Amino acid sequence: MTQSTGASRIGVTGLAVMGANLARNIARRGVPIAVHNRTAARTKEFIEAHGDEGAFTAAESLEDFVAALETPRRIIVMVKAGPPVDGVISELTPLLDDGDIIIDAGNSHFRDTKRRTEECATHGLRFMGIGVSGGEEGALLGPSIMPGGDTHAYAEVEEILTSIAAVVDGTPCCVHVGPDGAGHYVKMVHNGIEYADIQLIAEAYDLLTHVAGLSAPAIATIFEEWNSGDLESFLIEITAKVLAKTDERSGGPLVDVILDQAGQKGTGTWTAIDALNLGVPLTGITEAVFARGLSSLRDERSAASTALAGPTPAGQADASFVDDIRQALYASKVVAYAQGFAQMRAASIAEGWDLDLGAMATIWRGGCIIRAQFLNRIRDAYVEHPDLDNLLMVPYFTEAVANAQDAWRRVVATATAQGVPIPAFASSLAYYDGYRRERGPANLIQGLRDYFGAHTYKRIDTAGSFHTRWGQDGTEVRTDI
Repeated sequence: MTQSTGASRIGVTGLAVMGANLARNIARRGVPIAVHNRTAARTKEFIEAHGDEGAFTAAESLEDFVAALETPRRIIVMVKAGPPVDGVISELTPLLDDGDIIIDAGNSHFRDTKRRTEECATHGLRFMGIGVSGGEEGALLGPSIMPGGDTHAYAEVEEILTSIAAVVDGTPCCVHVGPDGAGHYVKMVHNGIEYADIQLIAEAYDLLTHVAGLSAPAIATIFEEWNSGDLESFLIEITAKVLAKTDERSGGPLVDVILDQAGQKGTGTWTAIDALNLGVPLTGITEAVFARGLSSLRDERSAASTALAGPTPAGQADASFVDDIRQALYASKVVAYAQGFAQMRAASIAEGWDLDLGAMATIWRGGCIIRAQFLNRIRDAYVEHPDLDNLLMVPYFTEAVANAQDAWRRVVATATAQGVPIPAFASSLAYYDGYRRERGPANLIQGLRDYFGAHTYKRIDTAGSFHTRWGQDGTEVRTDI
């Protein structure tokens, strides 16, 4: 164990951009903080650049870092998700005392967080996994924070976390989410919704470019106008800024010279996989992940562009089509959030987390990437209906999507006719149509499954499970008695 001097209330190890900005944010709130990085040179650079922003204690070694902290120690780990987190924990463990708190504030998978919670407990340590959204600017100026873990551990860091979080209408964008991996789970779904949101915006841009025939600066103006209505959000705001940016080299729009290959760090994929495991239809987010994968096949797409046939280009759409796109974007966005919240509800039941979904909407209103005006509507919906199955059933959203559906259908039909891919728009509409149907075609699917695999089926006119002897005498037999 390491003797504590008690000089710092909390510590941050890992001083890459996010860790450094989080440490600066904490220090600016008047909280004495110890900082450490595996590479001592980075710690030195950090202090030289920002040492005057607060009461920092710089530590070259992990032992000195731990010694600088008051007890019980509170340590924020800001390193790359995966094995690096386990590595830091294994190095910290022999230096810590019973009751000390390790906080993983990176984008770890929630299953890893559950495992680490249990492993740390065997050493008398308390572990927290917290989601932090807002990028490097949010980390410095006020992020949305989604803490998970033991409630008593959270109580000991609550004051610090709420002080550095974004604030909306006087409410900090930080609330205890639930036990073990709940915080990282909610952050994962947040990122999944972000994938869908960005994909929908990209599809709207594509339609405005290739169907409406507009230039990037003209589309920037449209997005700027959209940001003053129902679509008001951080992502719509920065879309206008990105589209309006002029490239210094070419003199044209910067977006026109950016390679059309989208990167990803895995959280969208995790969200889609978990939804599949839960049996939650997460169509918009999953299609957004697939779209990024397709974007990476640039050489294949280049070859296919001259080999695969498409429709004959039509004339440019009229001005009314621009508003159709706006309405389709809003309706699809509602579906993306409805699916994400339905996934969190399913996970809450499966994991026993008892998530307060209204609180999740509340803390996403500021600081985070998907902050948007209509999160207030989502918060209100869960306050009024805590056990809500799907946001589409809330009167406000029911009416909003109903009012947009004609435009939504025109957009999907026009894009399909002109060969412009809109996987997120189209899958969101398909989900909406599938969800509102009392009876779909799955009866045939189950009949086929029973034919080739004797998987049985249920009937609409009587209870029980049944199987037809398709390859024998064709008679039906009941299988559950």
